[in-house]
Amino acid sequence: MRPSHEEDQAPDAPLTQPILQFGTSRFLQAHVDLFVSEALESGQPGAAPGGITVVQTTENADSAARIAALANGSGYPVHVRGLHAGRLIDATLTGRAIRQAVHVRKDWALLREAISGPVQIIISNTGDQGYRLDERDNARAFAEPSRVPHSFPARLLSLLHTRWQNRPDAPLSLFPCELIEKNGEVLRGIAVELALRWHMPDDFIRYLTEHCVWANSLVDRIVSEPIRPVGAIAEPYALWAIEKQPRLQVPCVHPSIVLTDNLHHFERRKLFLLNLGHTFLAERWLRDARAAEETVCGAMNDPALRAELEKVWQQEVLPVFDLLGEGDDALAYVAQVRERLLNPFLAHRLADIAQNHAQKKQRRIAPLLALAASLTRANGTIIDQPLLTEMMAGDI
Repeated sequence: MRPSHEEDQAPDAPLTQPILQFGTSRFLQAHVDLFVSEALESGQPGAAPGGITVVQTTENADSAARIAALANGSGYPVHVRGLHAGRLIDATLTGRAIRQAVHVRKDWALLREAISGPVQIIISNTGDQGYRLDERDNARAFAEPSRVPHSFPARLLSLLHTRWQNRPDAPLSLFPCELIEKNGEVLRGIAVELALRWHMPDDFIRYLTEHCVWANSLVDRIVSEPIRPVGAIAEPYALWAIEKQPRLQVPCVHPSIVLTDNLHHFERRKLFLLNLGHTFLAERWLRDARAAEETVCGAMNDPALRAELEKVWQQEVLPVFDLLGEGDDALAYVAQVRERLLNPFLAHRLADIAQNHAQKKQRRIAPLLALAASLTRANGTIIDQPLLTEMMAGDI
């Protein structure tokens, strides 16, 4: 164990925070963690249930340095820089919600105690491979509670089993923040599949499916650079869209958190306007062999390239939202996206965006073309999409 935000604690001190977070990424520091910090500091009653215990889940040196820095209790900086509604924002905030910091292997016993005690909310952001299972995790290994599983889903299942054994009636909401559609349902499905595979009790499986609340949500904020050893540089725009459901406990009340009955609208908007815009610029960067260090802002300040992207938005994407009855909202979102891509402070390199480019095109462009085709069949209105069709010509 490490020191809390408020006082030094002995290495074996209990974990006392109501929010348990798996992952130390700069994104979480500048998004969820900062939201909770601002809610706690607002003084508004009930704005947040309390602080966060963050769990290092990897063995790399950067994560270890972040945990050590988070554990000293002084908070960490978040530089918020960019344009917002035409106004320049350049501010340094301090995140103070993380009160305790532990390592999943070294502090497993403390985590098992915490899940049986104060924890009300679990948050995760475990990266692209976070839901991958590990063959070393099996029913025999799981039968030893003191043994730390290897994969995140198995670790989570083990902790939830401990929770069920000790506090089966206590409310618990889980917020996976991985960029996966229906992320809450997907993670729940993996946990249930493991529990069935390992022949766990039916009552426990019902606990997973009927008692635990697994939130589907979408996170949206560009956090372009880390501050070492801990902290981040982020844009002013931030959104956490969370799908409403009964018994859901949110980590905090915050202007950037939206509870919605239509999460798919937010997902589609981000995918087809922001993410597609990034992928279009990356396509041109690759095709035209542009400067190796070119950033999104640099590309947006090229008049010819900017005009092409604007044409894609106006003529090939927004008409789809018009037919969906979401045109006004999409147009307003494009204005926000334009400001975000023109942010001169974020070193958002097209070389980074261009990684896994073919797969990104399949996720971000192919579904839009299919949606446009289906709307054309249903409405008889033809949406011409030559630039996007050309991008996908060699990939479909």
